[in-house]
Amino acid sequence: MHILLIHQAFAALGEPGGTRHHEFARRLVEQGHRVTVITGQVSYLTGRALAPKGWLRREVDDAGVVILRTFTYRAYHRSFLHRVLSFLSFMLSSFLVGLRVREVDLVWGTSPPIFQGLTAWSLARLKRAAFLFEVRDLWPAFAVAVGVLRQPALIRLSEWLEGFLYRRADRVVVNSPGYVEHVRARGARRVDLVPNGVDVSMFDPHDRGLAFRKAHGFGDRYVVLYAGAHGLSNDLGVVLQAAERLRDDPRLLLVLLGDGKEKPALQARAQALGLENVRFLDPLPKERMAQALQAADACLAILKPIEAYKTTYPNKVFDYMAAGQPVLLAIDGVIRQVVEEAGAGIFVPPGDPDALAAAVRRLAAAPEDGRRMGQAGRACVETWFDRRALAHDLARIMEDMLAGTRSPEPGGAP
Repeated sequence: MHILLIHQAFAALGEPGGTRHHEFARRLVEQGHRVTVITGQVSYLTGRALAPKGWLRREVDDAGVVILRTFTYRAYHRSFLHRVLSFLSFMLSSFLVGLRVREVDLVWGTSPPIFQGLTAWSLARLKRAAFLFEVRDLWPAFAVAVGVLRQPALIRLSEWLEGFLYRRADRVVVNSPGYVEHVRARGARRVDLVPNGVDVSMFDPHDRGLAFRKAHGFGDRYVVLYAGAHGLSNDLGVVLQAAERLRDDPRLLLVLLGDGKEKPALQARAQALGLENVRFLDPLPKERMAQALQAADACLAILKPIEAYKTTYPNKVFDYMAAGQPVLLAIDGVIRQVVEEAGAGIFVPPGDPDALAAAVRRLAAAPEDGRRMGQAGRACVETWFDRRALAHDLARIMEDMLAGTRSPEPGGAP
C-alpha cells in the first residue's frame, strides 16, 4: 500500500516538535508499506526554515520514508494573518506536488491546520484513493475558545469545512477519546481511536540524565521541567507566577524547554521579576528529548483553564511517563483520568499558580513518592500507549479501508 500523508507541521525525529507522524510512518514502512510525506519548509514550533528557499526539496530517511518539503510562506509566527497565509500557501503547493506522486492507494490528511485537509480530500478523489482524515485538535473549536479566531465569517467557514471533511472521509481517526463525540456530532460516519502515545524504546527510565544536569548547571536542585510549545494555549505565565511563590526556596528550579510565539515575552517577564529559579532552554529534537526529561525530577503539562481542553491527550504527558517522571498535571479531563488511574502524578487546577506552587513543594518534599509515580507511569504507557503497538492499529485501519471492511476498535486505552 502506498500512503500519501499531507501534513504541514510534520516533524522528523531530528527536529523539535511532535513526531507522532514520523514514528508512525517509519513503523508503516517496517510493515511493508510505502509512505510519502508532503510537508512544509518552516518549523511550526520555532518558525525557522527547515529547507533552503525553493519550490521543493526531497529527502529519504534511513527507514525509507520519502519526505517532500514544499514551498511555504515563511512569516508563520508574525501574526494570525501571516499564519493563515502560510496555511493557504501550503494548501496550494502541497496539492500541486501531490498531483505528481504516483500510484497512491490512500491519502492521509490531518488537522490542524484544517486547510490541508481539503488538499488531502481533493488528491484522494482525483487519484481514486481512500481518504483517511485524522483529527489531532478540535479546530476551529479550540481556536475560538482561546480567542485566536474571532471573525464570525471565518468561524462559519471553518466550521463548514470541518463538517465537510468529516462527512467525506472514508474513516476519521482521533488521537483522544474526548474527540469522538465532537466529530460524530458534526458528520463523521466511521470514527476510530488511535490515541497519542510514545515509543517507549526511546526512553530509559533508569538513566537519570546526569550529563544533561551537569551541562546545564542544575546541580542538586529539584528540577520541574516543562517541554513543548510556548504558545498562548500553554499558559506558561502561570508557571512564572508559581515561580514567584517559590523563590523563597533556592532548592527549586523551574525549566521551560521549547519555543513558540510567546517565549520572548515570557523571558522578558521572568527577567523583569528577577526570577532566578526559572531557566529557559532551546528546543531539542525528539532524538535528544529523553536526555532532558530524564534529567528532571518531575515534569509539567499545562494548558489554559478552558472547557474544550478537557478533551485532549497531550503527547508530552506520555513522553513524561515513558521517561519515568512524575507528572505535574495542570490539565483537567480525559488526560487527568489517565494520570490519576495510573497513579502517575499530581493534578492541580489549571490557571491556579498557588496550587501549582504547592504541588511543586509537595513533590520536592517527598522524592520517593515521585519515583513511585514515575514507575507507575512507565508501566502504564508500556501497557496501553506504546506507539509501536498503536502503529499496528493504524495499519489495520488503513488496510481495512482498502479492503472495504471495518476493523475491531483499536487503542483500548483506559
